[in-house]
This record gives sequence, structure tokens and C-alpha cells, in this order.
Amino acid sequence: MMKTQREIMTSGKPYQQFDTELIERRVFIREQLAKWNSYPDNDKRNNGLKSLLGDVGENFFVESNFKFDYGWNIHIGDYFYGNYDMTFLDTCPITIGEHCYFGPNVGLYTPIHPLDPRQRNADVEMGAPITIGNSCWFGGRVTVLPGVTLGNNVVVGAGSVVTKSFGDNVVIAGNPARVIKKVALSNDTNLTNQE
Repeated sequence: MMKTQREIMTSGKPYQQFDTELIERRVFIREQLAKWNSYPDNDKRNNGLKSLLGDVGENFFVESNFKFDYGWNIHIGDYFYGNYDMTFLDTCPITIGEHCYFGPNVGLYTPIHPLDPRQRNADVEMGAPITIGNSCWFGGRVTVLPGVTLGNNVVVGAGSVVTKSFGDNVVIAGNPARVIKKVALSNDTNLTNQE
């Protein structure tokens, strides 16, 4: 059976970005984002944005100017918060676990452009998925590159560029991001006793 360009794109293989279905979807998404991002009412804005995504948990809150290409390939778990001006380029799947919190200007980028200029000039484009575990916290202006997987309880320092995958329970920061410490897990969830 012949695969659509959408299926080829989502699988990470080279695809034709000027395919009619893909162009129509990008235009539709731009129109919808212009509409829903302009709503000052939080419930209307978030319900409208949720309707454009592949799947998303019930407790979902993003500030205005959330941007993405297709929405089809964005999968977000329950209890998600995203601050202003997030950009998710979802050529390939972007999967985010539960209880994740993103600062402003976070960018998740799945597209890959060839190093060979002749291929770039021929509009060859492909991608690699991004997967983020549960209970992750990203500071402002974090950039995550194609193919990255982050485990559970990962904290990413503001301004970091994440170029490779990391496991659970680490704080990473820098450009390129590297482990700067381990996350110490506590059994005490009572915040009033925290220093």
C-alpha cells in the first residue's frame, strides 16, 4: 500500500514538504493558532488549542502564542503547563509525559535538514522524534533538537540546548547541555517543610 507524505514524514524518512495535504494542514493550523492564541479567556484558549493536538491530558494549560506545524504529532500527558511563546515543530512525534512544566520560549524541533547543500536545495527534509518523560521542568529558552529522549524527573536549565538524550533524575544545563547534578528524590511532599 502506498504511504502518504504525512505517514512518510511522521516516520522520519525524507518527504515532500510541499505535498498538498501537508500544505493545507499548515495553513489550517496557522489560521487556528491566530484565532485561539488571541483569546484572553484561559478556558477558551486552552480548549481550542487542545482540539488541534494529537492527544493531550485533561489538565492542560498554555499561555498565548503556542506555535506548531501540524498538531497531529503532538502527544502531551496530563498536568501540563507551558509558558508564553512555545514552539513545537512536529514533523515527527513529540511525546511529553505527565506533570511537565515549560518556561517561556521553549522550542522542541523534530525536523532535520541535510548537511549536503545539494539535498537542502532540493528541499529534502526528514525528522526524528522527541520524547520527554514524566515530571520534567524546562527553564526559559530551552531548545531540544531532533531525536532527543529525556527520562523522568529531568530539569533543564534556562537557555540550554539539548543535543543528546539523558536518563532519569538529572539536572542538565548548557550549550550543549550536560549533567550538572542529580535530582535528589524525597518522600516528603509537604512543601511547607522545604527550605
